[in-house]
Amino acid sequence: MPSNFDLIVIGAGPGGYVCAIRAAQLGMTVACIEKRATLGGTCLNVGCIPSKALLQSSENYHALLHGFAQHGVMAKEVGFDLPKMMGHKDEVVGANTKGVEFLFKKNKITWLKGAATFKAADTVSVAGQNYTARHIVIATGSESVPLPGVEIDETTIVTSTGAIALASVPKHLVVIGGGYIGLELGSVWRRLGSEVTVVEFLDRLVPTMDGEIAAAFQKTLAKIGIKFKLGTKVTGAARIDAGIALTLEPAKGGTAERLDADVVLVAIGRRAHTEGLGLDAVGVATDERGRVVTDGHFATNVAGIYAIGDVIAGPMLAHKAEEEGIALAELLAGQAGHVNYGAIPGVVYTWPEVAAVGKTEEELKAEGVAYKIGKFPFMANGRARAMGDTEGFVKILSDRTTDRLLGAHIIGPDAGTLIAELVMAIEFGASAEDVARTSHAHPTLNEAVKEAALAVDGRAIHI
Repeated sequence: MPSNFDLIVIGAGPGGYVCAIRAAQLGMTVACIEKRATLGGTCLNVGCIPSKALLQSSENYHALLHGFAQHGVMAKEVGFDLPKMMGHKDEVVGANTKGVEFLFKKNKITWLKGAATFKAADTVSVAGQNYTARHIVIATGSESVPLPGVEIDETTIVTSTGAIALASVPKHLVVIGGGYIGLELGSVWRRLGSEVTVVEFLDRLVPTMDGEIAAAFQKTLAKIGIKFKLGTKVTGAARIDAGIALTLEPAKGGTAERLDADVVLVAIGRRAHTEGLGLDAVGVATDERGRVVTDGHFATNVAGIYAIGDVIAGPMLAHKAEEEGIALAELLAGQAGHVNYGAIPGVVYTWPEVAAVGKTEEELKAEGVAYKIGKFPFMANGRARAMGDTEGFVKILSDRTTDRLLGAHIIGPDAGTLIAELVMAIEFGASAEDVARTSHAHPTLNEAVKEAALAVDGRAIHI
């Protein structure tokens, strides 16, 4: 095995493995260091992929109980097999991780198995062996943020890792945190029969999303029985015979209360994972949140060392990391890699889904930007009616003077897919009029996007 490469990537998550593959495509000799037994990082092993498998399985069960009857599809003795659901999840994970391993072999990428530690700006140690490279990329991802006073055991007090591997359906699941991860996994277990309570420090859910969308989202989740304690903080957790007793206090002060649960999911956010890398030894700078500091081309303050993905500033999203990985590989090859951070979508994979790109209405107000709004409900969309999925709407924000698309927000069926059209529109500087003038096949859910664009100028046809 060689010990010197053009590029070494530390971490084989979506950012790291994509960076390694693109660099290999561009003719570099590449090694990727990964300490897990499988490639793919948090996303493929215990994050994005397994959670989506469970979301789909639980959605299918919920639809059989509550949605299929309207289509004349009846079933008796409806039930589910949790071990089989977990088995399906594991099969999906295995197929994806093996797929990355195949791509490494196809592109002649060396997988260095173990944890990496910097010995010099051009040298890392893995399992007692030193490896050198002209360029080294830190792509070590993130880990769950701990909550003081709430000790994780991944059995009764869990992170997302434990929440996708529970052996039985909790009677009462308490989710601490009203963001993407907590709401997705809370939805899974609620559909399978858990009582679910979400405790959120702020007075609203998904704080980075448009406020109108967030309010509609909370109402949607309440319809399936999820309960909320907003403006509330968790100050302690005690193990009792029946599970966990949480101590809750109003965020703005007040009388404490007790809330008992079988399982507690701590999902208050994620933080950059750099432990054990030896960044101090080589002088790589980090910020006040422990993230690696980079310039506009992903370079750290140490020549030859770069960083991408969750370990640097920006939204902690797999596809953001992928775009950065490709851009950096192309920059190192002398090309013009670039990431447009104003066109990075975010999706919550509940049902209906929630998706967004660009500016929220609150952000535009704060920035003093004059804007126009166009909205269209799925209730008025023919395909959504045929599907029986009419909840939600499309919201488009454009510049009042130029009509350039500034932001787009969707709550509704397949929102995560529908948002792609609007991401492309923002990427290419399109106007709401451009979207409105584009022919959309009928009958499709995408027509709601066209109608929202028409509504920006008060020209929606079907409302």
